[in-house]
Amino acid sequence: MYGTSRPLLFHTASINHDRTTTTVPRHDISIDTQNDSYVPPRTGLLSYLPTPVVPFAELIRLDKPVGTYYLFFPCLFSTLLAAPLTIPITPPLTVLSTTSLFFLGALVMRGAGCTINDLWDRNLDPHVARTRLRPIARGAISPQTAIIFTGFQLLAGLGILLLFPPACFFYGAPSLLLVATYPLAKRVTYYPQFVLGLTFSWGAFMGFPALGLDLLSDANLMLAAGALYASNVAWTVLYDMIYAHMDIRDDAAAGIKSIALRHERNTKAVLSGLAVVQVGLLGLAGWARAVGGGLGMDVGLQEERLHQDCSVNMGRD
Repeated sequence: MYGTSRPLLFHTASINHDRTTTTVPRHDISIDTQNDSYVPPRTGLLSYLPTPVVPFAELIRLDKPVGTYYLFFPCLFSTLLAAPLTIPITPPLTVLSTTSLFFLGALVMRGAGCTINDLWDRNLDPHVARTRLRPIARGAISPQTAIIFTGFQLLAGLGILLLFPPACFFYGAPSLLLVATYPLAKRVTYYPQFVLGLTFSWGAFMGFPALGLDLLSDANLMLAAGALYASNVAWTVLYDMIYAHMDIRDDAAAGIKSIALRHERNTKAVLSGLAVVQVGLLGLAGWARAVGGGLGMDVGLQEERLHQDCSVNMGRD
């Protein structure tokens, strides 16, 4: 069952005088082959790590960086959207240093999210072919050790967050609630991908305060950030719906809910709709920035420069 069992067919020997053969119905017998099937990595980044470290690297998906990129991109988008709006315009090196911190934070927090997810799913993962060899599922890391490891990751994430302007702490802290509760969504709703989108897209708000812009004081900036956030949510649901099709049979057997199961028969229509929503909201974010925040900031920038020029000229006189 779930890719780990081997059906055994039992036959009775010749019985009765007509020597007929009776077949007992198939029985699915769960056989623990997880540890026997696991092969330590022999190629790639993990193959160079010390053996005791490998399970922890697997736990945070260090060899699968796509999730880190997905978490980082909304931070990158919001930083690039905010950079031209500051007074003066944010220099390229500042943009580079800010996005580098965001990438490091994405790496750490994505790892923490994976650990929390695997802790919640430690009794489900053994029943899904793709996840049954994850470190907690196969017993390479105990739940107690994983909890301690999570604590260190969260402390590292906090340390990175404190390197940003103080306002970023208040914008970023609420996302921890989503990080901790996302794994529960697949147990209660067929739309856990939506909760994942809310979690992974939080960086769409973070680029603005990271560069000193207050979203709460400018309705146009808030509209731009909100539209960017919603666009990234639609994008996350889109790609994770495709990803969920990999596990659709195992998920159904294990009782795990997903949007792929709910819309198995009209997947293409849902994906097309999500793509339209994503692009439309992305356009709205650009429009709000250009027409609202962008125009206001450009005028403010000109006023600031004019004030500086006047001060310089008065000093010369």
